[in-house]
This record gives sequence, C-alpha cells and structure tokens, in this order.
Amino acid sequence: MSDVNANISRAELAQLRSNMLRFARLQLRDDAAAEDAVQDAMLAAMSKMADFRGNAQLSTWVFAILKNKIIDIMRSRKRFTSSQEVDELPADSFDALFDERDRWQVDERPAFWGDPEATLEQQQFWTVFQTCLDRLPPSTARVFMMREFLELEPEDVAAELAITKSNCGVILHRARMALRVCLQTKWFNERGNRKC
Repeated sequence: MSDVNANISRAELAQLRSNMLRFARLQLRDDAAAEDAVQDAMLAAMSKMADFRGNAQLSTWVFAILKNKIIDIMRSRKRFTSSQEVDELPADSFDALFDERDRWQVDERPAFWGDPEATLEQQQFWTVFQTCLDRLPPSTARVFMMREFLELEPEDVAAELAITKSNCGVILHRARMALRVCLQTKWFNERGNRKC
C-alpha cells in the first residue's frame, strides 16, 4: 500500500465512506446496490493504491472509481426506475427571473462570481454546494448528479428514469436554477464576492 493510505485516519475513512454511500443511494435508489457499489469502489481503490499519484485529492480519486461502478450498475439493469418517482419544482418557480424574451430580469442577473477555478478549489465552496444540493428534491438532485457528475448524456438519464428527454431538460434547468439561487444566497453576495 502507498504511503498516502497510511495518512488517512479512521474518522476520515468513515466520512469518505458515508459520503460515498449517500451519493450511491441517491443514484441507485437501492440500499443493497449502493452498499455493493461503495464496497467495490473502496476495494478497487485499495487494490490500486499504488496507482494513486496524488495529483488529485484521494476522495476525488475514490469518487471517480465509485462513479464508474454506479454507471456499470445502471447499464446492467434491465428495468429502469419509474418516472413517477421524479418530483419536480413548481413550474413557475423561476419564471419571474426572466423577461418575455427569456433573458435575465435586470435585478435577477447572476452576480459576477469571481475566479471560478480558484473558487472550485476551495473546500468551503463544496460544503456549501453540497448543502444546496441536499435542498433539492431527491429526484431532482439525482437527475442533476447523473448528468453533471456521472456525465451521462440526457438521453441516457431519460432512459434510466423512464422520462422524456424534454422532461429531463426541464428538471436539469430547474435544478441548475435552484442551485444558482442557493449559491448566490449562501456563498456569493450581490457583488460576486464570497460571503465566507
């Protein structure tokens, strides 16, 4: 095993496993499959620890392995989840943010958020982002994470959830808008500066 592994405390490992399990449950909607995916990902990470070069955080590397395990499970399923599980935000939740030409209202335009690369590297940002993601309805968060984290094509997300591609697009739009509003409130102020 690599020296990197020796530097991980039991508490950090338990937290990593907990985060992985929460994510896998959200995506797979099956506790047993989520447990299997997390266990397989952690075993794969341990067996390939010598390959870990430290170019990314260990948690990022292990989550990438989990992401592949989840995609494999989704692709191997013969039946897809019913679209009845997919809850949606009210249709008019964000209509007031745009004018009749679908452009931002002057007072609703997103603030300048500063240097995105520097922000993404900050752990606090990801803590706030996770809080915002947790505020989404679970099915909406699932669609967002399938598209943005698992990088599934919209057609694949729609097929997995047995929804139309246009419904998938609407859910993704609403998820992104809700996340933007939440991040604007919890992380960025009106001028685009961090609150934290």
